[in-house]
Formats: sequence, structure tokens, C-alpha cells
Amino acid sequence: MNTIRDISEAMTISRPVIERISDEVWQLAEVSLEEVQSAAVHIRELEAAGFTIVSQGTAGVPTAFVAEWGQGDNGPKVGFLPEYDALPGLGNAAVPRLEPRADGKTSGHGCGHNLLGAALSGAAIAVKRVMETEAIAGTLRVYGSAAEETEGAKLYMAREGLFDDLDACLHWHPAPIAAVINVRMAATDAMKIEFFGRTAHAGLEPWKGRSALDALELAAHGINLMREHVEPTARLHYIYESAGQAPNVVPDYARMWVMVRHIDRQHVVATTEWVKQIADGAALATQTTAKVNVYVGKHDLLPNRPLAERMQALLEHVGAPDWSEEEQAFARECQAQVGLPERGLATTIIPLMNEPSLGGSSDVSDVSWITPTMGITAPTAPLDVALHTWPVTACAGTSIGLKGALAAAHVLALTALDVLTDAGLRDAARADFAQRTAGFTYVSPLPPEQKHPFGLPEWLNSDGSTEAVLAMEHPPR
Repeated sequence: MNTIRDISEAMTISRPVIERISDEVWQLAEVSLEEVQSAAVHIRELEAAGFTIVSQGTAGVPTAFVAEWGQGDNGPKVGFLPEYDALPGLGNAAVPRLEPRADGKTSGHGCGHNLLGAALSGAAIAVKRVMETEAIAGTLRVYGSAAEETEGAKLYMAREGLFDDLDACLHWHPAPIAAVINVRMAATDAMKIEFFGRTAHAGLEPWKGRSALDALELAAHGINLMREHVEPTARLHYIYESAGQAPNVVPDYARMWVMVRHIDRQHVVATTEWVKQIADGAALATQTTAKVNVYVGKHDLLPNRPLAERMQALLEHVGAPDWSEEEQAFARECQAQVGLPERGLATTIIPLMNEPSLGGSSDVSDVSWITPTMGITAPTAPLDVALHTWPVTACAGTSIGLKGALAAAHVLALTALDVLTDAGLRDAARADFAQRTAGFTYVSPLPPEQKHPFGLPEWLNSDGSTEAVLAMEHPPR
């Protein structure tokens, strides 16, 4: 391993950038595919640091972008994957209790993506500073990864080959613990199932109608019966998005949103086909028509052992944040509010995990099948607190979240510098990647005809003017 570099000056310069991005994006709390201003915050800071904005509205996603900086000839290329979307319904004040924000904003960073993006863009800026000082050849590429919570800009970027020339790609995620993400994460399909029936008066002549809601309920029942017969690594979850307008009118339209997760793409595809059969069967039984749109597909996350081992050493070198007693008290109060043991914030590093399979998923996964990829978690929320909950939002708006983001940025910057300067690490990471992907050719799970995200808001619908839209200070209403 290379001698661990003293990058304190570069991190000092990047700290205000990380603070600004984190605070502004937390305040904005823009949900997936609407992160116009949040993306602009990252672009502003990267441009100010000397990065070139290669594209905006990248790969058909209006709130995605790519920024790049490099020097020297034929140097290594390292990617960074900042995210910045918030979640609906998780707005919370930066206080250790369930409390709405004073400004009425109901969305919030319950997955800490304000911190996630800030640390990655900040790390890239810090690495650039060191590269300039030490005349290190190479290219840094920052991928503005919009909409991770829904349709994943990385999926669209992957389909267009934007990661193909990287030597490595780095990521991280806010969490209650400090650990290397040497895990397998689930492959995923997301689909919309629509049923079309015939309306009628539910009291006078219901026999003239065919209820799309009946079909929806029958399909949901069939999916629930599936649960007995799928493997433990499978996950099926859904919500009703449309189920009629009034009880005295036979509904002629109904829609559900279904997510399928499984251990790998092969298992997900098989389970998705089963769900399609259930939809067809429900339509047949109710004399309605079914339409299934599988609009998102993701691979499982592929680990890389050499990168994981290097990041473990660097994470242990940087260590967990040094928490104040006020921060620990804030964390304990959050835990008390949600009925958890009052253990406060993590102060140790988790030993390197041996690639366990987890039920969660991320669009980082598709990148990992294209180039060696690895990340870490850093503590930004109290121990035992689940992501996608209000305490995560609250802590992400305080010094707790910021300290975790700064620690993550430090590890990411050190890792990037090692990739840039250690040919042995690059060779080992590439060999591990080649062994894991032998006989595999990446094919995007996205429907070929789907050029833009399915859920793109109408006011951001891509029509060739996405760069102008992204540059707008405020979106149209």
C-alpha cells in the first residue's frame, strides 16, 4: 500500500464546499427527477473548482450531469457518484423529535443524500488539489447521479457507456455505522401494472361494469400468495396508485406500483415474469385488460476485494468522527423517540465484511458490472436507526451529518489518490473484476424504447432543452 498521504490542506479547502452543498441541498430537499436546484449547487461548486461540465441533462435525465477535470497524458480515470435526491414525506426539522420544518417542506433527506453528494463532489475537488500540487496524471469524473431513489440516472448513463473507460468508481452512503460496503445488494425490477375495465352505476346496474379495482385486488392477492413460494432472498412490495374515484361507480381504471428484488438479475427476471402472469390471470378472471410496464431494472451490486481491502485500511486510518457530548445527546434523544436503545453514535469501525447479501438495492450496482467499484458507509445517524426515517433527515441537517460526510470525503479522496498512483492496486482491482465478470457482457435492463425516466415530471419532460431547464434558478410551476 502507498504511504498514506497528508491531504489535510486539500481537505481544509474542500470543507467549506462540503458544508455549502450539504446545507443547501438539505434545505432544498428536492425529490427524485425534480432536483433542478440541487444539481445546480453541485455544478456551481465543481465549476468554481476548475471542473468542466461535460454534459447536463445527461443520458436523457434532465437533473443529471457529468463534470470532469484531468491533466497529463494517458493517466488513470476515477469516477465519483454523488446523489442529491430527497424522499417524499420525510421532511423534518433538524431537531431530535418528529417535528415539521418551519417552512412547510414535507420532503426530506431521510437517506442523507445531501451528505452523500457533498462528500463525493468535495472529495473530487480535494483530489484535484493534490494532483495539481504533486503533478499526478489522471482524470477525475463526477457523475451527477439524479433520482437514485426511483429510476436511477446511473442506469441511463451505464446504457450509454459513460463508465466504460474508468479504472475505478467510488461511492459511499450515510449510515449509522462506519464500514466498507463489501456486500452484495439485490437486483431490482420496478413496474406499473394497469387494469382497464368498464364503468357502470354500482347500485343500479353493476353487471354492466367490469371493475379494474377487482382486478387490482386479485393481482395483489396473487402477489401475496407468491410470498410463500419465493426464496428468502426475494422481496416483493407494492402500493395502490389508483383505485377508483367513488364507491358508487364501478372503477374502469386501477394501477399499482410493484417492486421486485432478488439476489441477481436472473432471479429478478424470473420473479417478474411470474408477476406478469398474475396480472394476466387477474385480468382474465375479471374480464378486464392488463398492461405491465417494467420501466426500471437494476443489477445486483458486485464487490471488488482489492478495492475493499484498501478502503478498509484507509477507513481505519481516518477513523470514526469525534463526537461532542451534545451530538451524542441529540442521537440518544432520537433513539428514545423511536423506541431504540439509547446507544448514541458509532465510535468504532466495522471489520471488513465478507460479501453478505442484503435486501436493499442501488443503481450503483450497474456501474459495478462495468468497472471496479467500491464504497464505504460513514456514521451520520444514531446506531440502530433505519434509513428512510425522520431521525436520518434530522441528523443530516446537523453537525452530526456533516462530520460523517467529512470523514467519508477524506477516505474517498485517499482511495482515489491510491487508484491514481498505485498501478498494483489498479491491476489487482481489474483482475478481481475480470474474474467475477468472466463470460458476462453488460446489457442494460432498461427497456430499449425508454429514452427518459418513466416518471419524469411534465415540466421537465426532455425535449432537447434540458440544459436550459437545468440552468434555471427556479423550476416552472
